[in-house]
Amino acid sequence: MKTKVLVACLCVGAALCCVTIEASEKKYKPIFIIHGILSGNESMVEMAKKIELEHPGTEIQVTGRFGGWSSLEPMWHQVLEIGKDLMQFAASHPEGIHLIGYSQGGLIARAILQQFPNHNVKTFISLSSPQAGQYGTEFLHLIFPTLVRKTAYELFYSAVGQHTSVGNYWNDPHEQRLFYNYSRFLPYVNNELLSSRSEVYKHGLIKLERLILIGGPDDGVITPWQSSHFGYYNEKEEVIDMRQRETYKEDLCGLKTLDLNGKLTLVELSGVSHLHWHTNATVLEKFILPFLD
Repeated sequence: MKTKVLVACLCVGAALCCVTIEASEKKYKPIFIIHGILSGNESMVEMAKKIELEHPGTEIQVTGRFGGWSSLEPMWHQVLEIGKDLMQFAASHPEGIHLIGYSQGGLIARAILQQFPNHNVKTFISLSSPQAGQYGTEFLHLIFPTLVRKTAYELFYSAVGQHTSVGNYWNDPHEQRLFYNYSRFLPYVNNELLSSRSEVYKHGLIKLERLILIGGPDDGVITPWQSSHFGYYNEKEEVIDMRQRETYKEDLCGLKTLDLNGKLTLVELSGVSHLHWHTNATVLEKFILPFLD
């Protein structure tokens, strides 16, 4: 009897040892992170450190490009430059990588996936990003002190305004004709205006294994906050849910395909302001880390 007990204990001990070794040797995919507007890579260091603490050994690269005032440079310029860095990072990790973009950085990240469809990004997490556009001036008063939302289109829908990142995704629901005539960025990556790259842009999103869209009603900057979920205002400033918009129903950039294949996750979280999404412990632990396997 004692021999049987001893053997059983040894077996259990060996099994626990194997589990411990397996856990310690778990390899997490590398991560590329893009910061938000008027900030830099230092703003994302806390997130990177927390991820590495929970997922030891994770290789993380936070882009150092377009920090501070240079984050206002045109979106296509940022997409192409940061995109080259991401593709180089991805090439050194053929097993695949994950991508996180915060605020404006999430829109840049999404456009990179579309512009560089040969990427090997597995999971893309868009953290409070104006994916359907922006129609709020709260965060712009530092840059344009006298800017008023109702007349902002006069600046942004002009040659000068289109040389700013914000102008590239300013989406005035009352001035849609001007939006489509002047905007050089958002209507194209949304495939609302067709181009020779329309199929390419769609393919760049469809090949994702997971698209996570995170936002919430207490954001205070992204306007409407549902833009972080591809929802947006109609001409009456009523918010139209993503699944009720033509972008989704016509599957213009692949959202419907991702959704129907169970690859699209929408996260709505109250009580988090825009400046805290990337440092909030609950957001990281419950809605980011579980997708970074």
